Amino acid sequence: MELWDLYDKNRKLTEHTMVRGDEMQPDTYHLVIHVAIFNSNNQMLIQKRRHDKIGAPNMWDISAGGSVTAGETSQLGAMRETKEELGITIDLHNQLPHLSITFERGYDDIYIVNREADINELAVPNVEVSDAKWATIDEIYKMIDDRTFVNYRKSLVQLLFDMRYQYGAVKRD
Repeated sequence: MELWDLYDKNRKLTEHTMVRGDEMQPDTYHLVIHVAIFNSNNQMLIQKRRHDKIGAPNMWDISAGGSVTAGETSQLGAMRETKEELGITIDLHNQLPHLSITFERGYDDIYIVNREADINELAVPNVEVSDAKWATIDEIYKMIDDRTFVNYRKSLVQLLFDMRYQYGAVKRD
């Protein structure tokens, strides 16, 4: 049983939790994370979700992602999900999300990590992920067009690639 902390519309932690899969009460929100891992060849590590996943089964997706469980910070949730889904240990203790996006039922913190990883050394396949590979932005765009990648806005994918080396919306030379 996965338990989520609930937040209010101002992203303040409430005293309430819910079980994953239960119906969310009005004006309550939960926290999810995504981690986009990039290598020095300007490729993003992407994962293929297992065929039996409830959301977006058999689809390619950003490196790692999932819900933050009760008692976790966004950083801890991102570290846990990356380890569970890929077998990669990352340290985000002192890192803010590069991007936070609100959606209908919550908040999505997105972290960007620059590191090398050998595909053959990943802990894939596992109970959540069936495959993983490195992909360029053009390859991801093609997969979005072919409907084999989660239907993210291409502008979000572009922004992740653009923000690899710096925080914020203002480009520094």
